[in-house]
Amino acid sequence: MYTKKILIRPAVESDTETIASIYVVAKEFMKKTGNPKQWEEGYPSLDYIERDLRNNNLYVLESQGKVHGVFTMIFGIESTYEEIDGVWINDDPYVTIHRLASDGQIKGIFNAAIDFVKEQYTNIRIDTFKDNKIMQHLIEKNGFKYCGIINTEAHTDLPPELWKRMAYQWVR
Repeated sequence: MYTKKILIRPAVESDTETIASIYVVAKEFMKKTGNPKQWEEGYPSLDYIERDLRNNNLYVLESQGKVHGVFTMIFGIESTYEEIDGVWINDDPYVTIHRLASDGQIKGIFNAAIDFVKEQYTNIRIDTFKDNKIMQHLIEKNGFKYCGIINTEAHTDLPPELWKRMAYQWVR
């Protein structure tokens, strides 16, 4: 259940360690719930966190002064979304949500993040791995429509079948 007690703010450098620890917790949760391959070892790395901070794309969700969640919000063309095995709802300017994660300590992180983005943008895209059934459920429950399969950046150490992601779009 979404709680209004969740504050969303831009991440700052002093959040880096907490964000990294949230990603560790999220990876463990994914492994335990049948999704061990989506975030391979080392992803999201400290480099991703630092880049997202520099680009002012990183947000944290906190309750009672403690950070419990994180996500990246990027406005503009997402290169991995340029080709899709399927069809986007539209080609209008959009914002993309990436690396949404929680420490699992409070409920409502996903809904709070999505509501925050929906308040600001009318066209949102998001993707997830085929084994991430929990994320698929949350995405669809929040009104996103499945559009098809996209390929993430080629990872030389991963087989191509792990590059594929289920892509969704929400339009107001």
